[in-house]
Amino acid sequence: MQIVGLGLIATFLAALLNQHKSSLTTLFVVFVGSVMFLILIDQIQVVLHMIEKIASQAKVSNVYVETLLKIIGIAYIAEFGAQVTKDAGQGAIAAKIELAGKILILVMAIPILTVVIETILGFLPK
Repeated sequence: MQIVGLGLIATFLAALLNQHKSSLTTLFVVFVGSVMFLILIDQIQVVLHMIEKIASQAKVSNVYVETLLKIIGIAYIAEFGAQVTKDAGQGAIAAKIELAGKILILVMAIPILTVVIETILGFLPK
């Protein structure tokens, strides 16, 4: 509810601000987006602890769990950065941020993909 309330109030204020000082509207929107992200950090930490607990119980290597969490983090950060950049009217730069995020995710996923492929090949008859 906090996020929705903040979003609605910020939308109203951004519309008012845009009528008088359009140059400050983008800064205001970036600020509000950052505040929303900070509000969610506690919830993100709860999810991270649950994932670590489940991985520990399943005896999954921490290396794989950390890699997956980094991949998820890259996806969210790239999406956030691209959205802020789009809000600022810079669609071309936003597209480059999205592409960079995808490439970083692919690079980080290679070790996991390698293990998955090796595991599958291990099941196949020789």
